[in-house]
Amino acid sequence: MTAPYPPHAAQEREPGPRGGGYVSPIPVRRAHLGDAIVSEWTKIRSVRSTVWTLGGLVLSVVGVGLVIVWAVASTSIDSDRSSSTTLSFGFFGVLLGTVCVVTLGVLTFSSEFSTGLIRTTLTACPSRARVLTAKATVYFTIVFTLMLALTLVTSVLQVVILDTSSPPGTEWISSTVGVSLYMALLGVLAQALGALVKHAAGAITAMLGVVLLPLVLALFLISSLEPVGEALLTYSIPSQLASFYPGLGSIDSGPAPGAWVSLWIVLVVTALAMGGAYTALDRRDA
Repeated sequence: MTAPYPPHAAQEREPGPRGGGYVSPIPVRRAHLGDAIVSEWTKIRSVRSTVWTLGGLVLSVVGVGLVIVWAVASTSIDSDRSSSTTLSFGFFGVLLGTVCVVTLGVLTFSSEFSTGLIRTTLTACPSRARVLTAKATVYFTIVFTLMLALTLVTSVLQVVILDTSSPPGTEWISSTVGVSLYMALLGVLAQALGALVKHAAGAITAMLGVVLLPLVLALFLISSLEPVGEALLTYSIPSQLASFYPGLGSIDSGPAPGAWVSLWIVLVVTALAMGGAYTALDRRDA
């Protein structure tokens, strides 16, 4: 004959208010976008690829920018140094940093397809649009905040090292806030491409092609198909980035879109890519 349950055990086994058994003390509520953002933030800050790629971004923007400025400061030519070209030396480090931004942008989405983690993500958050929105929000915020800090520090150090007068406020805004917004949108564009392609290597290769291929093609077409070559050169991503820096303009010193026109261009392209990514996620299996 079995021993009877202790008094407290009987209380634990009593049914809930509606006869459903155990009732959790944790309040139940509907999940929202904020929960997905917290989840994506936890994932992106806990993987090694984030540390390595963002570390490479820091070295590219600050390291390359300062090395070039030190090289310029060590020369004996002082006539060409002016406040209008001081901030332009940061362009080269930012251009190299695009590789880090697009690489991590692709990996934040495509790596989940390769490892199968995307199934767990979509089980926890069945709304695929919410997942993509959360990933884009987190990555945009990370890249914009980091780039703003890096470009601001680099610009200040460039002015100090070259010992020039401070450039106008519009040039500061263009080379810091403008560049940071452009790079953040470029990272979201890479995320959208990662969602569309689903394979990390293929998406990274395609994104690097988007960054570099127009410039390479322009060099071959500038003589045979001059109008096409000039258009590719003018609207390539390196030329658009250069438009944020006074004294650079276009890569070939020719006409280039203004800084804020370049920002609108990448914004429209990113919006179209995100629209395609939303559609593809809804229609394809994970």
